[in-house]
Amino acid sequence: MSEWKQKCEEEWGLQGAPMPDSLDWKSVYEAKPLGRNLLKNPSPHGMSKDNPLPERDQRPVRGPLPFEPEGNFSGWTTKNETIPRDTSDIPPGVVVCSMSTYSWFTMEQVVDLKAEGLWNELLDGFQPEIVIQDWYEESDLNEYIYELHVKLLGADKSTVISEHCVKPTEDRSSESHGWKEVSHVFSGYGPGVRYVHFQHRLKNMRMDGFARGFYQTLFTDSSVIIKPTKTCC
Repeated sequence: MSEWKQKCEEEWGLQGAPMPDSLDWKSVYEAKPLGRNLLKNPSPHGMSKDNPLPERDQRPVRGPLPFEPEGNFSGWTTKNETIPRDTSDIPPGVVVCSMSTYSWFTMEQVVDLKAEGLWNELLDGFQPEIVIQDWYEESDLNEYIYELHVKLLGADKSTVISEHCVKPTEDRSSESHGWKEVSHVFSGYGPGVRYVHFQHRLKNMRMDGFARGFYQTLFTDSSVIIKPTKTCC
């Protein structure tokens, strides 16, 4: 056994996993594909789940209001989608002093597992756990402020081998304001996985009138981590 192959086996605990001699184990070892976060720029707002969220500024905003969240979103593909306002319940002739507009801000990444250093035999035979984790800001902004969609894709990037979606409901009666965890573990997903498509959507509110301001839902510490373990054959 080569020195680099032995290092990979010992440090990652890969006993029993297929490790063909044809691989460049030095490159695999240096890529460190197991146990590290494979997402780029996981905290665009410069925050951490280990630190408390800043208090919301309730003062009206002066000057132009933004339409999208602020942050460094390099590494992410983003899209802003305004949700049409429903004014059907406003009686004719009523003057509205303040009106809110909601929007979804979508961020996504596609992780190329082989480009990150993983190999076919490991993904198809051993099928290591693929651990997804995300943290978003708990608030009373709306009943639905967060969605997570993760897909394990085949080599053609269109075949969905496994997927996980979550759309939590917020408890708007609570005054707590902290980070809320969302996580999932893919295991026993079958052969053929080559990409992980990670997408989450967060709801923002733009308020015109008396309570003028832009209120965004923050997120942090998003991660896709391949564990050198499996829980299902």
